[in-house]
Amino acid sequence: MSTNSVKALFQPFRSDKLTLDNRIVMAPMTRGFSPGGVPGEDVAAYYKRRAENGVGLIVTEGTLINHPAAGASTKWPHFFGTNALEGWSGVVKAVHEAGGKILPQLWHIGLTRKPGTGTNPEAPSVGPSGLNLAGEQVGDPLTEAEIADLIAAYAQAAADAKRLGFDGIELHGAHGYLIDQFFWGVTNVRTDRYGGDLVKRTRFATEVVEACRRAVGSEFPIIMRFSQWKDGAYDAKLAESPDELSRFLQPLVDAGVDVFHCSTRRFWEPAFADGEDLNLAGWTKKLTGKPTITVGSVGLDLEFTRLFKEKKGAEAVSIDGLLERLDRGEFDLVAIGRALLNDPAWAKKIKEGRQDELRPFTPEATQTLY
Repeated sequence: MSTNSVKALFQPFRSDKLTLDNRIVMAPMTRGFSPGGVPGEDVAAYYKRRAENGVGLIVTEGTLINHPAAGASTKWPHFFGTNALEGWSGVVKAVHEAGGKILPQLWHIGLTRKPGTGTNPEAPSVGPSGLNLAGEQVGDPLTEAEIADLIAAYAQAAADAKRLGFDGIELHGAHGYLIDQFFWGVTNVRTDRYGGDLVKRTRFATEVVEACRRAVGSEFPIIMRFSQWKDGAYDAKLAESPDELSRFLQPLVDAGVDVFHCSTRRFWEPAFADGEDLNLAGWTKKLTGKPTITVGSVGLDLEFTRLFKEKKGAEAVSIDGLLERLDRGEFDLVAIGRALLNDPAWAKKIKEGRQDELRPFTPEATQTLY
């Protein structure tokens, strides 16, 4: 592993609204250790361990906005209500005491929620057109009044994040969840102002970003996570070309997104079959000029979808290829998922050249807050 490349991973990051000690981000990973939606001391300690071991920025697991059908589990953390917000206040305090920075990922899963699940099982699941990821009609389209309520819920969560002392927010607009259901033509066939072509389908997300920006002011970082792929539709694409990607991203930039978190399953894969080697984060940075976060099976030899489908573990592997891309400026930050879930000291071991001490990942690791 190149010393210069490792050094690049531990260079400070500075943008107009976000300053970090290094380029390592803890990727958001659903854990389900918050009974009743309330994160406790064990959750605070879980995130604190990553901060103590040198992670530059922690993005929490998805946290549910204040909407009755936002989530599908009573153990997913809420980002509303006195008890849950007090719990998150404790998380922020623990991470900051360890010298880290942290932001919540604000989440609504839309029509991927199975009926009868979550904190409010009686509430119907919602989506832009009432279509699930297979394009099947399973509910009614959201009304414009219901859309306004959802936007307000995101904005309230953003305001609470700032009040609690978080260092920014991330909006989950990927993987076929609610915001992404508005983005995707399979799940959004609306004919009003929230539907239409690729650019028009960004309307809901841009209004969410604008509402959050009004709630937090001009200096609070807003990150948008997006993906081409959807849960169970791994070949799906929002944009078939760099030109389409540019047209998709520009309204989000104009609305106030500061950083794009570009979710892929394998970070090393080119985003488009156009002869260029840039991944999704690389193209997004090139097209927008905004900082980007890359992610996707970093440090492990098996992607997450195969790991859980085949119930296999994953061994630690060299990150030289990743570091070369970072060193040449293809992207700015690197999100680490399962490798950090299983090994709180991953960043410290990489920095100190102790790669032989990295832990392999097993599916059983998801059952514990290491």
